[in-house]
Amino acid sequence: MKFRRHHRSEEPEINLIPFIDVLLVILIFLMLSTTYSKFTELQVSLPVADADKLKERPAEIVVAVSADGRYVVGGNAVEGRSVEMLAAALTQASGGKSDAMIVVSADAASAHQSVVNVMDAARRAGLSHLTFAAQTSTGH
Repeated sequence: MKFRRHHRSEEPEINLIPFIDVLLVILIFLMLSTTYSKFTELQVSLPVADADKLKERPAEIVVAVSADGRYVVGGNAVEGRSVEMLAAALTQASGGKSDAMIVVSADAASAHQSVVNVMDAARRAGLSHLTFAAQTSTGH
C-alpha cells in the first residue's frame, strides 16, 4: 500500500463576515440603549446664572410667568393664557417700538410651554429682542 502525503501549505481560512455582522449588531444595540438611558437620567435645576447685573434699558418690558401659567406684562395681568392675548398685551406695552427688550421672568416651576408662548407672542408682536431673567447662585 502506498500512502501519498499531501504537502499542502495552505493556511486555514477564517471567515470574517459573520464576526463583523455580530459586532455591528452589538454596536447598534449599545448605541440605542445608551441614547435612551441618557434622557432618563437627566436632572435639570433652572434657572440660576452667574452674571453681572445689566444696566437698565429705557424700553424694557418685563413679562412674568407664574408657576401655574399666568402672565403679567409690564405690571399688568393678562386676562387669558392664549398667545393672541399675550401678543396684544406686548404690543400695547411696547407702544409701537420694535426695539423694546422683552425680559422673561419665569418661575422655575413654570411649564416650558408657557415660556414658549411668550416667545411666540413676542414674535407676533414684532419684538425680536428677548432675554431671560435668572437669579444668581448663592453656592460659591
